[in-house]
Amino acid sequence: MRNPHDILIRPMVTEKSLKSREANNQFSFEVDVKSNKVEIRQAVEKLFELPNKVLTVKTVNVAGKYKRKGRKGGYRPDWKKAIITLVKGTTIPIFEES
Repeated sequence: MRNPHDILIRPMVTEKSLKSREANNQFSFEVDVKSNKVEIRQAVEKLFELPNKVLTVKTVNVAGKYKRKGRKGGYRPDWKKAIITLVKGTTIPIFEES
């Protein structure tokens, strides 16, 4: 297995992710584009010490948008988002600090 810090890039804290966290106990992360659901599940369980607490992992590939500055134009990089659902009553400490 790869290093969990290489798989989970950063947590996503947006209004939508906060609502899903409160309603459905779901947490969002930006993850490595090459990672799969099994690697993401193992990385979350190992990094946050939550053995067998991850119920589901949903992934979304987000395409980079076209951006222009003056005459020059280009695309932002593609990235991948993972939505993790945990067992009810379980939480991830880094989300509680904010």
